[in-house]
Amino acid sequence: MTKTQLASISDHNFEQCLKCSICTVYCPVAAVNPAYPGPKQAGPDGERYRLKDPKFYDEALKMCLNCKRCEVACPSDVRIADLIQQARMKHHSHRPKLRDMMLASTDLVGSLATVVAPVTNFSLGLKPVKAVMDTVMAIDKHRTFPAYASQKFETWFRKNAEKRQNEFAHHVSYFHGCYVNYNFPQLGQDLVTVMNALGYGVHLLEKEKCCGVALIANGMYNQARKQGETNMASMRKSINQQSRPVITTSSTCTFTMRDEYPELLGVNNDGVRNHLSLATRFIFNLVDEGKVKLAFRHDFKMRVAYHTACHMQRMGWAIFSTELLRMIPGLELIELDQNCCGISGTYGFKKENYETSQAIGAKLFSDIDAAKPDFVSTDCETCKWQIEMSTGVKVLNPISILAQALDIEKTRQLNGVN
Repeated sequence: MTKTQLASISDHNFEQCLKCSICTVYCPVAAVNPAYPGPKQAGPDGERYRLKDPKFYDEALKMCLNCKRCEVACPSDVRIADLIQQARMKHHSHRPKLRDMMLASTDLVGSLATVVAPVTNFSLGLKPVKAVMDTVMAIDKHRTFPAYASQKFETWFRKNAEKRQNEFAHHVSYFHGCYVNYNFPQLGQDLVTVMNALGYGVHLLEKEKCCGVALIANGMYNQARKQGETNMASMRKSINQQSRPVITTSSTCTFTMRDEYPELLGVNNDGVRNHLSLATRFIFNLVDEGKVKLAFRHDFKMRVAYHTACHMQRMGWAIFSTELLRMIPGLELIELDQNCCGISGTYGFKKENYETSQAIGAKLFSDIDAAKPDFVSTDCETCKWQIEMSTGVKVLNPISILAQALDIEKTRQLNGVN
């Protein structure tokens, strides 16, 4: 066995596997798709064989959602999902299809789509277009695409908010991600509104690229690595030269950059990881430490069901979002059971995965229907797409709910903001 192979074993801790199979019990794919061998067999068991001979690689590993629920369940801290993903990176021999490249190229597709957003949105909703994509590209005809915005968040920010950000006493940089930039700029606007009310100026990174999660999932690893290096360089400048921590509004982007950059892509995030945080966690800690104060509208009323996204569960950060929501006097919070929604980014768009995706999410959809909330809240944008498509209930990020619930002027006064 080579030195490289020994390092790989140590990296993912698979020799600590007890063969208890609890990871398989908690695997949402194994529960609905008998063709998937399950995380124990695909991960630590399969790795023992793959180290002897790569021919033991099984293409069934592509059925893995990379939801990390197996890692949350593992009593021995084996990084099972990383083992599976790394095996796919090493041994999967098929080149990405046109469909995979399109789904993964979020910056390119988003930049083009926003230029003609009304036409794009109308076209993607037409049954003939859906039928062609289903037949030609194997993007399932039942899947609803998220709408594109006519104006990117970056454009709005530079036109309407950038000039006044230096007026504040404290500062953060915002990694907005593809979803906010191309699909839902309102979330970015809400984040700026909230942070400004707390006395924090919000700034864009010098250069931001997609976090790369879709590239990793679709086999475009070199591109994901390049984009990761770009993001880390920009964040280091923000942290080290400008004294600005980095906040996000996407649990998946956050998890990818904090944990998957070094583990899967070999992208060094030393000096960045501990200064990169989800906005709800950042704000909760400010309030908890008495550094900022919140004032809420007296007329605000909302019944909210909170869904813990899988990567949020892996980080253990759902408590920051739920506790922040609990601070809102007029909000009735229902915490849903922690079930996977099934979409896993681009996974649920693919024809071969659609049935599995919807079967995985069925329990969550049923729970939402039973809760009868005004809104569902989650920190993951692709969970939002899946829930809205499958239940018809509108989904809001906790930051958007906070922006609606705050008495902005009073909050500014409490925090000494002119």
